[in-house]
Amino acid sequence: MTATVRVVRVQSPWPKVEPLVRKAARVTLDHLGGYKGAEIDVRLTNDSEVQELNHRYRGIDRPTNILSFAMLEEDEDGQPPEAPLWLGDLVIAYETVAREADEQGKTFSDHLMHLVVHGVLHLVGHDHEKSPEDELLQETMEIAILSRLGITNPYEE
Repeated sequence: MTATVRVVRVQSPWPKVEPLVRKAARVTLDHLGGYKGAEIDVRLTNDSEVQELNHRYRGIDRPTNILSFAMLEEDEDGQPPEAPLWLGDLVIAYETVAREADEQGKTFSDHLMHLVVHGVLHLVGHDHEKSPEDELLQETMEIAILSRLGITNPYEE
């Protein structure tokens, strides 16, 4: 049973990227193991909506590229509970993703897939903001997963 990744495009000029988003999420969950049958919702929207959500839930009055709203609670041994399992929601801002891809000299699709990988890792409990060690662990995982997607290391200068 593969993961269910529901993608909806709203309020912005998003190209048809649903297959890329689903692939990035599923490859991430496959890499992690134990998430067969998991469910994720992805909302492809604009800077305005993401800024509003950032302000409401994080006290940050600006858009960011992606927001992760995790629903997963780890059980006592640190393993994911049995599927089916709703992991949570990702919300992605078109204008910010497009601007960052341009500024960083990356393709839009590669940057988007990196953000999806990053967001899914947050949904399953990884947090690069906890410590330098957690940041290194998450980046290392992202690099390995992106390699499986044919995307080069985004952290190399």
